[in-house]
Amino acid sequence: MEPDLFTAAAEERQEKDPAASPLAVRMRPRTLDEVVGQQHLLKPGSPLRRLVGEGSGGPAGPSSVILWGPPGTGKTTLAYVVSKATDKRFVELSAITAGVKEVRAVIDGARRATGGFGKETVLFLDEIHRFSKAQQDSLLPAVENRWVTLIAATTENPYFSVISPLLSRSLLLTLEPLTDDDIRGLLKRALTDERGLKNAVTLPEDTEDHLLRIAGGDARRALTALEAAAGAALDQGESEIGLQTLERTVDRAAVTYDRDGDQHYDVASALIKSIRGSDVDAALHYLARMIEAGEDPRFIARRLMISASEDIGLADPNALPIAVAAAQAVAMIGFPEASLTLSHATIALALAPKSNAATTAIGAAMEDVRKGLAGPVPAHLRDGHYKGAAKLGHAQGYVYPHDLPEGIAPQQYAPDALKDREYYTPTRHGTEARYADAVEWTRKHLGRRRS
Repeated sequence: MEPDLFTAAAEERQEKDPAASPLAVRMRPRTLDEVVGQQHLLKPGSPLRRLVGEGSGGPAGPSSVILWGPPGTGKTTLAYVVSKATDKRFVELSAITAGVKEVRAVIDGARRATGGFGKETVLFLDEIHRFSKAQQDSLLPAVENRWVTLIAATTENPYFSVISPLLSRSLLLTLEPLTDDDIRGLLKRALTDERGLKNAVTLPEDTEDHLLRIAGGDARRALTALEAAAGAALDQGESEIGLQTLERTVDRAAVTYDRDGDQHYDVASALIKSIRGSDVDAALHYLARMIEAGEDPRFIARRLMISASEDIGLADPNALPIAVAAAQAVAMIGFPEASLTLSHATIALALAPKSNAATTAIGAAMEDVRKGLAGPVPAHLRDGHYKGAAKLGHAQGYVYPHDLPEGIAPQQYAPDALKDREYYTPTRHGTEARYADAVEWTRKHLGRRRS
């Protein structure tokens, strides 16, 4: 028997005893219109709507698609909806357990179904990033010749984890993390729907807020936690899911944190000021609060990149590359593993020597520009590559620094109004001490350093 996304036996069991299936399974949308979030992928005429038979096919039939997004954003759900709505033959494989042999068997079956019965095949391949290059190569003929329409799902950046030939033959659809409003709507539906909890319990606002923090944009996590908390409340004879019940059920204390209000900015500010103050332990505390509250890891990473330039600068030139690498890693892996990367960067920045010289330097330079202290570029620095530049005196008298033994040419670079201005005042902290020596030496050789 070929693999199928949901076998007839499982469906029959679910129909007879819905409670036997997890809440997250029972609440799976049955149509694209029931899908929560991802509205940018569900517009009329979109590839997903055409896959379920909406719109015309023919020569412009739906292409294979790769669904890329964090866990719990609906990749498997969308495949399930396609399997229920389409009249095509639907086959599922998981890259965790399948190999080239299974892929070839599906492709051979698809060719027979197309040739013998005119039945098209949709192949859902979960976790495609786990396939090796050779395993992904085995899909190419089927995708290119449309023996199958591939729906592949991945949580990892496909530009790194999926081979280029397969990417070029498929549409890449990016799923966005679900918003709090998306998750809130899903929870309300699960509380009242006949497939869900059928109004057996209610969810107070404070418990709902904590549940949203726990979910972190993951619909499956939200429904799993709701089901566990509802079961605990009913076992205790309660019709309301209290905050303590939810905390006890999921073993996760409520963190006082409003991602859209003062707490969002207060805790973020405390994180950066703790890094600036070199208190690594306080910085880690605030980082942990943000992570536990479900803060967007990309927001945290952006704050760390700013801190690396604003508060460390050239005192440790490696601080910014570490922060940038952390931001790139966070974008690729997401939570929970991203917490390790953010910790790595936070510790490095907190313990780095500090300097705000780069910050004050650009601030002072911009202030002068705003005051109108600019003036024309000195003639010898102007572009001299175009015809007629020499007649205007442009680039005449310019001294090429590389022609001089010391590699520095004592000529005027700033406009007349700013020729004696000094913006960068380096500290003697960490590596910036070397830059302090360098700036002193260069200013002296430029004839601008007063003895």
